[in-house]
Amino acid sequence: MRDTVGPEILAGEPTEPYTPLFTGEMPVSPPADQPPSEPLPAPAHPLVVPGSYQFLKRWMFVGVVACMWIVAGAAGWGMYYWWFHSIDKTLPVFVVLVFVMVCTVAGLLMAMVQDRPVISALAIAVMSAPLAATGGAAVLHGLKFCEYASRCFGGLIPY
Repeated sequence: MRDTVGPEILAGEPTEPYTPLFTGEMPVSPPADQPPSEPLPAPAHPLVVPGSYQFLKRWMFVGVVACMWIVAGAAGWGMYYWWFHSIDKTLPVFVVLVFVMVCTVAGLLMAMVQDRPVISALAIAVMSAPLAATGGAAVLHGLKFCEYASRCFGGLIPY
């Protein structure tokens, strides 16, 4: 069998050392202690619109996260109810998997938005939505379990 990597395949000029394209002297910047020969341009002013915050107030962050967690807790309650009462558990488990994936991807996409603090807070809330859904499912699980348990604290927590 013939070798395919040889001088007959690799045609072209041989490599040569690099020679710069410029000729002559390079301009040297003046020393820093000398004043500039030309007037300096005015610096650009920052573009901050009055009345818009660059940060989010704590109460607004708590409100955004609480609203998202209420919705996610209700979704977790509903998914656990569906799982508990269904005979074939394949579809409810698949829906839970899709819910976690959608929350993760949506949270990551919203986290890429710049200069929108409310969207950043919503991204944190959406990323933590599966935790709130687990809490909603845990409440329903506690209620279902306390129907059969003899001792429960507050009708919710078995001990």
